[in-house]
Parts: sequence; C-alpha cells; structure tokens
Amino acid sequence: MDKRNEIEKQIEFLELEMQDPNFWDDKNLAQRKVQELQILKDAFLGVGKYDKGGAVMTIFSGAGGDDAEDFSAILLNMYLKYIQKQNWKYYLIHENKNDRGGYRNITIEIQGKNVYGTLKNESGVHRLVRISPFNAKKLRHTSFSMVEVIPKFEKLSEIDIPEDDIRVEFTKSSGPGGQNVNKRETAVRVVHIPTNMAVHVESERSQVQNREKAIQILTGKIYKKLEEENTAREKGMQISKSTQIEWGNQIRSYVMHPYKMVKDHRTGVEMSNIDTVLEGGIDEFIEAERAL
Repeated sequence: MDKRNEIEKQIEFLELEMQDPNFWDDKNLAQRKVQELQILKDAFLGVGKYDKGGAVMTIFSGAGGDDAEDFSAILLNMYLKYIQKQNWKYYLIHENKNDRGGYRNITIEIQGKNVYGTLKNESGVHRLVRISPFNAKKLRHTSFSMVEVIPKFEKLSEIDIPEDDIRVEFTKSSGPGGQNVNKRETAVRVVHIPTNMAVHVESERSQVQNREKAIQILTGKIYKKLEEENTAREKGMQISKSTQIEWGNQIRSYVMHPYKMVKDHRTGVEMSNIDTVLEGGIDEFIEAERAL
C-alpha cells in the first residue's frame, strides 16, 4: 500500500469513529482525534499545507552546562545568518540568557516565503564536539542543544484547543516592550495540560497580545507533534513520547576537535568546512533532508 492510500485509510477510519454516538464522551480524546484527522486531510490534499508560511523556532540547551548554552548561541547565530541570506525577517519572542552570552532557551518568529517548509527538518538534537573555552584544562567537551521548528498559524481556529486543556500564568517581562514592561506582569506562560508542553511569550505589549501569541505558538507545537506521530506511523516507527537532549538522539554533529566535520546522521551528508556551515551555509543539509 502506498503512502497516499494509507493516509486515505486512516482518514476513513477516523471519520467512521466520529460517527459513533459516544465519540464525544471523552472530550479531550475526541478533540485530539479531530486534530489528527485535520492533519491527515492536509497531507492527503498535499503534504505541507503550512510549508509556504512562517515558522517559530526555539533552541533549548541540553546536557553540557555553559558549553551547551554557548552552543545554543552558536546555533542561533548560524540560523540568523541563514535567515539573512534568504531575505526573511525574524522577531524575538522570548529568551532566557546566561551571563556569558549563551542561551538556556530562545524563541524567535521567522517571517517570509516557504520558511516552515525549508526549516522544519532542522528540528531535533544537535551535538557539538570541541575544546571547551570554559575549561581551564582545555579538555574536549561534548554538548547538546535541541532545535524545534513549528508552523506559524494565522488562524487559531485551525486547531481548536479546549480551554480546560490550558493553564495560563502571568509573569514580569524581562526584555524590551515599553517603559512599563518591568512594572507589570505582561509576560505570559501557557501550558498544555495533557502534554505538559509550555510556551513563554513576552514580545508583545499587553497580557492579551502575549496570551494570543502564546496560544498561537502552542497550536503549532501540537500540530508538529501530531504531524511527527503520523509520519512515524506511516514509516512503521516507534512513537517516542519525548526526546532527550543528549547522546544517541542527535540528528547532526558539529565536530571541531580532533578534526573538523559537520555530519547529518539522517542523510549521511558531511561537510569538512565547519566555518562555512556556522556562517549559515546549511543549504546542502536542508536540500538532502527534503529529498528523503
């Protein structure tokens, strides 16, 4: 059975389930099945309904302490150089920065043509091997960061999240946003209770705007999760509940010592000129992943 026929069968199965009079007894489960059906229909009508639009990228530091947080800053700089080459625009949504210039996590919104379709396969764990600049003994160190790329939703109604599934928390903003930004709790953290996925937004000037943006991003996270689960099912892969930001889960390695090489573990593409890659030269990796 080819991929298109398999998607069609899954659509038929879910639509048959929805005809059951008891379908809505479990509201949360029913809602997730409706969302899954929508994603399958998007794939059936043409995989990549949101590929032509914008995206939201988050970089999380994993194992490696200061080195991992510095690696997150290196990855951010790489992507910003690539974004500039594509003539896209980006906006800061939230950042958690350390006192050494590294990031525990940072979220940016990227606007332009074909952003999500181009960058979506950058999602995953990235690994860096180098001589640590934070170690007095100049020892080789391995650190990890995770990149998450989700589609930017223009309409919140595209995937409806039940209000009971959301917890909203308000905090003081730490970044730019007006003269009163540090005096009022304008920053918003939204948690999706069933999955424990969370979004923190402080880029807008009001609680209302930050809440709307946070739910918009959360919607993209849910879409991405369902999309990955459906892809895994189609390929007969085991569905992972979570990805640990550590050894064994990396999609790409950036090695600076004892040799220089960047290798994508999904496609096998390798580049020895790591400086070019870190200056935004990731086109070869992106095109190879698209071709799979």
